[in-house]
Amino acid sequence: MLGPTRRPAVDSHDIGAFRGAGRRTLALRLLFGGGAVVLLAAAVLSALQLDPRDRGLLPTGTTGVVVLDLSLSILDDQSGVVRRTLQSLVDSDAPVGVVVFSDVAYELLPPGTPARELRSIIRLLTPTGSGAVVSPWSDTFRAGTRISTALVLAQDMLEGDRVQDGSILLVSDLETSPDDVPETARVLRSIKRAGTPVRLLALGPSSDARALFGGILGEDAFSPLADGPVRRPEPPDAGRRPLPLTLLLLVALFLVALAGHERYAGRLALPVAPRRKTVV
Repeated sequence: MLGPTRRPAVDSHDIGAFRGAGRRTLALRLLFGGGAVVLLAAAVLSALQLDPRDRGLLPTGTTGVVVLDLSLSILDDQSGVVRRTLQSLVDSDAPVGVVVFSDVAYELLPPGTPARELRSIIRLLTPTGSGAVVSPWSDTFRAGTRISTALVLAQDMLEGDRVQDGSILLVSDLETSPDDVPETARVLRSIKRAGTPVRLLALGPSSDARALFGGILGEDAFSPLADGPVRRPEPPDAGRRPLPLTLLLLVALFLVALAGHERYAGRLALPVAPRRKTVV
């Protein structure tokens, strides 16, 4: 009986002929492999620069309830900011509801009302010839401020109207009556657990008030407050953000580099001779 024969090997007497191909393959590996690493690092840096947070007054795609603090301090000192905020909502043409409050809270507009209806409120908050703001609530809102009642009413409005994607925008100096602070904290936690986004347009809040709301909702809940026009919020149908073209281009080039490495810098494949049958 004859044993198994040895498999044929590649004749290596002219191995020097492969040195040029080997150097070219090494260069291609460094080119494509190194390029892929650089492109991957650039793509990661580009992704880190993207800001996924929504910076508008109302989260995109939501029906918001605007909770307006109309206590006397707001009307006297911050009525201009309040008017600009409402005008920004009008410009966005987003569906809204409105709650006005000081010591008591009123549902002024139900959720889903076209934002153009806010124009009437803007007119009411426009100073008279004497420079003072005299609103229909000036004589009613005199017994202090209770933010908790307004927030409860806003959440009840969203739930009562079965609004699926609701949000709340609180426009206030965040100052509430001392005996209302625990209840306000409880209500904020309850709204947060319910999953309703709350945005804050804080009109000169004290450090304690900012700490209370920021500690529960996070600093991202505060909308930027500028001296000029308040940033226009996106309408609900603005759903999609601009594509991150730089990131997509870097990822595409990374995939091209990987494909090039596999195509031009892979191992040399030699044909394998068929095994000879063992002769018994």
